[in-house]
Amino acid sequence: MSSTEPRTLAKSLGNIDALALGFGAMIGFGWVVLTGGWLESAGTLGATAAMLVGGGIMAVVGLTYAELTGSMPKAGGEHNFILRALGPRPSFIGSWGITGGYVTIVAFEAVALPRTVEYIFPGVSQIPLWTVAGFEVHLTWALVGVAAAVALTWINIRGVKQAGVVQTFTVLFLLIIGLLLIFGSFAGGEAQNMQPLFSGGMAGFFAVLVAVPFLFIGFDVIPQSAEEVNIPARRIGALVVLSVVLATAWYVMVVLTTSTAMPAADLAGADIATADAFGAMFGSAFMSKVMIAGGIAGILTSWNSLLLGASRLIYSLARSGMLPEWFADLHPKYRTPYKALMFIGGISMLAPFFGAQMLGWLVDSGAPSIIVAYFLVSVTFLVLRRREPGMDRPLRIGGVGRGGEAIGWISVVLTAALFSLYMPGMPASLTWEPWLIFAVWWALGAAFFFRVPAGITPGVDAEEKVLAAVRARNAR
Repeated sequence: MSSTEPRTLAKSLGNIDALALGFGAMIGFGWVVLTGGWLESAGTLGATAAMLVGGGIMAVVGLTYAELTGSMPKAGGEHNFILRALGPRPSFIGSWGITGGYVTIVAFEAVALPRTVEYIFPGVSQIPLWTVAGFEVHLTWALVGVAAAVALTWINIRGVKQAGVVQTFTVLFLLIIGLLLIFGSFAGGEAQNMQPLFSGGMAGFFAVLVAVPFLFIGFDVIPQSAEEVNIPARRIGALVVLSVVLATAWYVMVVLTTSTAMPAADLAGADIATADAFGAMFGSAFMSKVMIAGGIAGILTSWNSLLLGASRLIYSLARSGMLPEWFADLHPKYRTPYKALMFIGGISMLAPFFGAQMLGWLVDSGAPSIIVAYFLVSVTFLVLRRREPGMDRPLRIGGVGRGGEAIGWISVVLTAALFSLYMPGMPASLTWEPWLIFAVWWALGAAFFFRVPAGITPGVDAEEKVLAAVRARNAR
């Protein structure tokens, strides 16, 4: 960074801004397109149970984040937590994992947007380019995603406050759609459509549960932006947990209301299940398009939040010397990590050219990386509880006794168990395409991992030691 550039991020987010970032990041587009599949796989109460269990797991993980965020309110979240407890290389693994999760969802939203727009404007696909996994990609279709990627990247470069304002208003519109879903369910839904309540047994339950990391990723955007939030550290941590509770309530509401609209077989065969269900509730094709507008709002909230979160993680890794220093440059006027934002924005501009089949692959490929990061944060929570009992903890989870450590151990066990669901032979094992995307991301990470200095002890000054070691190596 040049001496004329500001070296700190702007503190311009308030309570509502931070909560909108966390909640909005979790409420993306998955609830619009995946609900029919959840009901087919597990039944109404089976899918609801999977959401409650998944939300419970994420809430436990969120509690560890809440304490650590209050103690270390710096941009980068996981990067700072793990670096202090476990050292630079584990910190890189956790940071790269969560960044990979963010990137897959940003790419997912860039593909989901043109698919959604096509529901409203069926003639949007013009000028065929090529076919990917049976899906014919059209230039005009892909350019819808590209245009949105350019716009959101530009908004984020202009400043986190601008991004926060866009986020807040979009989340408010999304909440109006939620209220309409509840009203429509009571007015036009039928309880008999909720049958079967359970289907698919444990395999069906796990098929829904395995989507949880993808659906709930986003509460950790609040730690990523903690350096830009102008509220007390204790409250920042509390917002992490509150955002998870709100997202759980949202997903349960969507499952229950959608299931009342149409028989499960009809929902499973629908193009965009929740939109078709919404239209059926009100007996209006126009209302289906209103729901799609809600889906677009969900796309934009998730995309905006995770673009912000991913850029702050890359910025933090570069600031500590683990990624090229180029990514740590802040915009001289807006004080945002504009080069990191352009990098993530560039990936989202490419994603639509791979077609709609990428949606499922991206959902599955990012989830294991996310769980790796959550597991390491859970271990970090336990390590710091033992190693630094006197650490300043504005929000101390579990009180003054050993209750906090019990929460930490539960989080470790649950995240390890969740990761195992993706392995071959398990009920929700992944196909080769998601594993290929996963492998490519980690192969790219390996190129940087082995350049991270080894032998540096964890602690408060670990980041300074890493940066000094990198600069010494570069000077030789």
